[in-house]
Amino acid sequence: MDWLNYHQLLNFWMVAREGSVQRASEALHVTPASVSVQVKQLEQSLGVKLVEKQGRGLVLTEMGEQVSTYASEIFATGRELIEMVKGQPAGRPTELRVGIRDVMPKLMAFQLLQPALDLENPVKLICQEGDMSHLVADLAVHKLDLILTDTALDPLYNVQAHSHRLGESDVAIVGSKRLARKYKKGFPASLDGAPFLLPTTNSVLRRVMDQWFYDLNLTPVIKGEFADSAMMKIAGRHDVGLFAVPATIKRDVLAIYGLQEVGVAAGIKEYFYAVTVGNKLKHPAVVGILEHARSSA
Repeated sequence: MDWLNYHQLLNFWMVAREGSVQRASEALHVTPASVSVQVKQLEQSLGVKLVEKQGRGLVLTEMGEQVSTYASEIFATGRELIEMVKGQPAGRPTELRVGIRDVMPKLMAFQLLQPALDLENPVKLICQEGDMSHLVADLAVHKLDLILTDTALDPLYNVQAHSHRLGESDVAIVGSKRLARKYKKGFPASLDGAPFLLPTTNSVLRRVMDQWFYDLNLTPVIKGEFADSAMMKIAGRHDVGLFAVPATIKRDVLAIYGLQEVGVAAGIKEYFYAVTVGNKLKHPAVVGILEHARSSA
């Protein structure tokens, strides 16, 4: 019988999770050289290549990705075993590690994640926000289960990933009560010269809004640009300017921030995607999110 060295597997799994030998060694409180030796010994015992150099970093091979997935399940089962022996309740919640692109409206992100929380088996959300390059790097080494974003993954990213469209939405223009009353009449022509808040130029919504303004020959006064959608809503609440939101979360935005709708930007839509890696989708929460999106389409 072939025996699996779990110490070697743990060292490899930490490298896969942390994205580098250095960070894995810090998490394990050992030297980087010790981690490298353990990973090489695991590769020798399995007879496969698990990691390879890419630039100054490391990436998992296709086999490495599969081994990392199995390792995650093995160590999760080990934790449940320890809890059972200690008399603690088994059946711990399944962790769903989500990366949310910084320009993504957080209310929209939560709405897209809701099907995972409605599953029969409990799910524990672990969310982080960041720019796409950092999130893709974490996804590639399985530190994330999926990314929520406003665009399909750019093929320039050297990652074997898949983009799944989760939904689409019309775009509504909203603002404080004073600004909404002032600019609702004659919309959308009334927006010419109106104070406006926009996402930063790296967001899809910014690009479609710029095109919409151009097509209608509108020149609003840009009072601010925001990478953080929540900050933009706060500025809008304080009468700084009008701004655009996905119509599917409009009701929540109006209620939470005390805003009013000015109108709907006819002809434009915003799309939302989940990005995953690997050819097979095994995580039950990811499967639940994608199945809900397909059934709602």
